Amino acid sequence: MSHLIETRTPARPKQPFFLRRGPMENIATVLIGLGFLMLFQPFLLVLYTYSLVTLLIGTVMFIIVSKFPG
Repeated sequence: MSHLIETRTPARPKQPFFLRRGPMENIATVLIGLGFLMLFQPFLLVLYTYSLVTLLIGTVMFIIVSKFPG
């Protein structure tokens, strides 16, 4: 019968929320979707006005965050 030795893997230091790839990619994707909804809605001009800015922020954020380590 063999004896198994339990070795603990070193715990990775937990990164702050704004440096984690998964949640920040989700936020960027929501911003992109929100920008599209703002662009195609016919009710409020102020939403249409800021739709391009929202799309650009979400896109640039996604590009930057996708470079973060997994």
